[in-house]
Amino acid sequence: MTTRTTVTDGLRSLSAGLREFYEAPYRRTLSRARRDEDDLFTVVVLAEALGVPNPASYYTVELLPLVADRVHEWHTRMGMERSPLDGISCC
Repeated sequence: MTTRTTVTDGLRSLSAGLREFYEAPYRRTLSRARRDEDDLFTVVVLAEALGVPNPASYYTVELLPLVADRVHEWHTRMGMERSPLDGISCC
């Protein structure tokens, strides 16, 4: 190994350590914000099935198969014992 590769590897390691040092405190906050956005998206897509009038239901009906896989995770996170949807029984 040459001195140049050793210095380059050291700088890469230092850069990765600094990146982790600055990003680590925000990782939990960002994951919680993403989960909240996903929950809101799920509610918007399932609004018509939940009995809430949705003016965009024509567009969101195509997204139902994508959200149907995550209904169980969503309703348990929202504190519901069973799925509030009649057509989807996950528990």
